[in-house]
Amino acid sequence: MRAVNNYIIIDKIKEETKTMGGFVLTEDQNKEVRYLKGKILSVGNLVEGVKPDDIIYYDRRAGHNIEFKEKLHHVIKIQDVVIVE
Repeated sequence: MRAVNNYIIIDKIKEETKTMGGFVLTEDQNKEVRYLKGKILSVGNLVEGVKPDDIIYYDRRAGHNIEFKEKLHHVIKIQDVVIVE
């Protein structure tokens, strides 16, 4: 599987946040966090500034999921990336 044009294929990195009371919030429960973390698998031919294996932060509302070879991946556009680690 390979991304084309301005698209990026990523694997989401699950992050948990602890509250002051010790409760663990998943990314779905923590709506205060606008950006999620992911690892780039493939970049389209028009994408610049990122490459496969980069860790990025992207808008939580961006993109859509796609299942390929029984594994779920996330597809976003380059303009949804806000930080590259």
